[in-house]
Amino acid sequence: MYKYVIDGPCWLRGEVGISGSKNAAVAILPAVLLVDGVCRIENIPRISDVSIILEIMTSLGARVRTINASTIEIDARAVKKDGVVPDALMRKMRASYYIYGSMLGRFGKVTAGMPGGCDFGVRPIDQHIKGFEALGAHVEIRGGMLSASAPDGLTGSQVYCDVSSVGTTINIMLASALTDGLTIIENAHKAPYVVDLANFLNSVGADIKGAGTNVIKIRGVPSLSGGTYTIIPDTDEAGTYMAAVTATGGDILLTNVIPKHLEGISAKLMEMGVAISEFDDSVRVSRTGLLTRTNIKTMPYPAFPTDLQSPIAVALCLAEGTSIVTETIWQRFRYVDELKRMGAHIQVDGQIAIIEGVESLSAASVRACDMRAGAAMVIAALCASGVSEVESIEHIERGYEDFVEKVRSLGGKIRRVPCSVPQIANIG
Repeated sequence: MYKYVIDGPCWLRGEVGISGSKNAAVAILPAVLLVDGVCRIENIPRISDVSIILEIMTSLGARVRTINASTIEIDARAVKKDGVVPDALMRKMRASYYIYGSMLGRFGKVTAGMPGGCDFGVRPIDQHIKGFEALGAHVEIRGGMLSASAPDGLTGSQVYCDVSSVGTTINIMLASALTDGLTIIENAHKAPYVVDLANFLNSVGADIKGAGTNVIKIRGVPSLSGGTYTIIPDTDEAGTYMAAVTATGGDILLTNVIPKHLEGISAKLMEMGVAISEFDDSVRVSRTGLLTRTNIKTMPYPAFPTDLQSPIAVALCLAEGTSIVTETIWQRFRYVDELKRMGAHIQVDGQIAIIEGVESLSAASVRACDMRAGAAMVIAALCASGVSEVESIEHIERGYEDFVEKVRSLGGKIRRVPCSVPQIANIG
């Protein structure tokens, strides 16, 4: 087990390259199971969630070849029709459930364990099941395993998502890409990684229209062929560094980004007094003055994302005045008690957090409750006076590539050390 040891406070300055999108990668990689050919996928982030999804795919018979640090080739032609994904593998990450849609779409059947991932509240898969059943599948959950089958084949159908869910939208897209007929997804999610999946599938022969709107139409095709595809940059990683420099102060340039994907985040940061300049594929973020309070309400893209609620909350802890954060997607306030250990003034009432700004945070030993909350703890430690420790960092490393190296390149004093090693006072 490892932890981060962080010596604050510090300002962040410099340039940081943003990796490929985690959320796009963990959808596009399972989509390769639908392809009758070899796929070369570029801009893959080096994170544990990607390693897990590739482990699941190889357990089913896919052949994976590493080209370089961010490029792989996958040949899924030998995938086993009757392959079963063990519960232990599925539990390692939430997005493992995309195996359901891919295997069901290709073979008309799937048996796999239930998904795991970050624990920040109940996240049912009933909408996924509803979608599969609308396409003609029979779904059972027994003994911790999900089994779905369509003996007579899947058929196109109209599916209405009761909530605008990324996972549901993607799983129905995967299941219907090779399905006979037309599938229409209503109240579909508009996130960039949904669009990226549609673009990948279309690049290998699928017929998908409307991705990026709330109605997606998928006309099934007989087969998909191989090809090369480059994954989009990670908006959540970029947003995390934007929140970090907002909290600490400083001036950073984010490269390999799509500025339009960050507009919902940029708008709120500018309300807080942050200067943001957009270029073709980069964004400059700087903050030198005091932070102004603001109110944030998480909503599906293109509004402010739920994944960045905890990182921006750290900045609001240091803003003048009282801010209100309303969470409409998940219950994600478990990290609040950790921030209180560092001197934050936060009160939570259901889905609302009331944050009263303080002059400074103090160092403490805290833990990462989930991936994004873990990044928030690092941001708080970078702002705090003294040496802080962040434990349970395996959550953070599920979604952030080269996190320690990137933070250090911006001037953050951070080290990754075994938990048995005592804290180090001078780690610069």
